[in-house]
Amino acid sequence: MSSGDSRALDPAFADLLRGSYHRVVGEPLVPESREPASWLYYDAPFGLLAHDAAADPVFTYANRISQTCFEYSWAEFTELPSRLSAEPDRQEDRDQLIAAVHEHGYAEGYRGIRIAKSGRRFWIQDVTMWNLIDSNGIQHGQAALFRRWRDA
Repeated sequence: MSSGDSRALDPAFADLLRGSYHRVVGEPLVPESREPASWLYYDAPFGLLAHDAAADPVFTYANRISQTCFEYSWAEFTELPSRLSAEPDRQEDRDQLIAAVHEHGYAEGYRGIRIAKSGRRFWIQDVTMWNLIDSNGIQHGQAALFRRWRDA
């Protein structure tokens, strides 16, 4: 991991992911016995992504499962506009999910096709997406976890 990967194991960012998930979804994201930053990045049994709150959001986080599925390194992922994770003809579907999250704080049960760096298409399933809101009510973007994935 290079110095540009600092957010991957940043305890403050892990706390934002964990705290916002618990506040918005009402469930714990990380088992109590685990160190949050390391567990989320290396050991979580799900893909986990986050993007910032810009008008054209850019990924700010991608755990190891996400990097493997999408075939991007940390450095590549954290320069990628999140809209490029879905093909242009799938944007409406993705935009509807994001709109639902903006309106309700989170959405569950989403399933959609995504595209890897190589062009390989794959399904993400059993997705939960939520607003990354800190304990002061400031929104930092959105995060999503996908519990299942398979090639399309």
